[in-house]
Amino acid sequence: MKTIFRAAKAITPGPVQEVIDRGYTHALQLLPLRTALQIRYFKSYQRWPRLDQPVLFSEKCQALKLLRPNLAIYVDKVAVKAFVERRIGTQRVIPTLFAGPQLPPRAERNWPLPYVIKTNHGSGGNIFVREPPDWDTIEVRLNEMLACDFSAISGETFYGTINRQVLVEPFIAEGPDLPLDYKIFVCGGEPQFIQVDTDREHAHKRVFFDRDWNRLPIRLGYPDDPRPITRPINLEHMLELARKLAHGFGFVRVDFYEVQGRVLFGEMTFTPESGLMRFEPSSVDEDLGRLWPWPPTFPDPQGL
Repeated sequence: MKTIFRAAKAITPGPVQEVIDRGYTHALQLLPLRTALQIRYFKSYQRWPRLDQPVLFSEKCQALKLLRPNLAIYVDKVAVKAFVERRIGTQRVIPTLFAGPQLPPRAERNWPLPYVIKTNHGSGGNIFVREPPDWDTIEVRLNEMLACDFSAISGETFYGTINRQVLVEPFIAEGPDLPLDYKIFVCGGEPQFIQVDTDREHAHKRVFFDRDWNRLPIRLGYPDDPRPITRPINLEHMLELARKLAHGFGFVRVDFYEVQGRVLFGEMTFTPESGLMRFEPSSVDEDLGRLWPWPPTFPDPQGL
């Protein structure tokens, strides 16, 4: 099957490949969730996932999707702010300039530059506004983002229950470039390692560190960043905040930024890269799978 997928990409140029990819995604949406998850997993790993008794991290990501947990309040970029405020404080939350089902009338879009426009239910696709905006172009792109059903694309059904909104936040950085994105993998309440994403806007790279800031020989999807990455000033505090936010969850990846000496919350993710991007070496998939308690656990929403 892997050979078929590679051959299709080899003989089809970009626009045609896009049509094939859309057709493939649409076809999977017509299948039962379990079958679609199996096919997606096979396409990435050339083996079938053990959904009933998952062992690997990638398998547990797929099995979690099949359980259809109610995680909307944690993955909704608007709703999660209240949860974060309760657990680690208001000062860790990026302020909201606007949130609503659509952008307000143009006359009311007077937010101070620079700022970021995003949707609360999506992944990536943020619109960075550093100069007076071209609203015609932005509105077209934003409507496409609002129409996109990420739960159908990836099988992550908990994204499908989110009431879709537009979210506008101030651009947080110490210069024109995006800040480093620190993504902490937390299993059983304890941080295991830190994924650092660099140059995310133009030449996305990625590097991994342990809790003592030793570089790890791990790759996941993007090229390695060979440059020295300075240890965050607040690394220990960042790890402790990750523990607090992850309390009660069997596994969650907690993302932070460090800007002007302050730690700011980014997002929480329960199936990083949808569990379909392969770790190198593959032993990381085994190690994280062993550390992720199963069946999965979640905190009681009434006790948050």
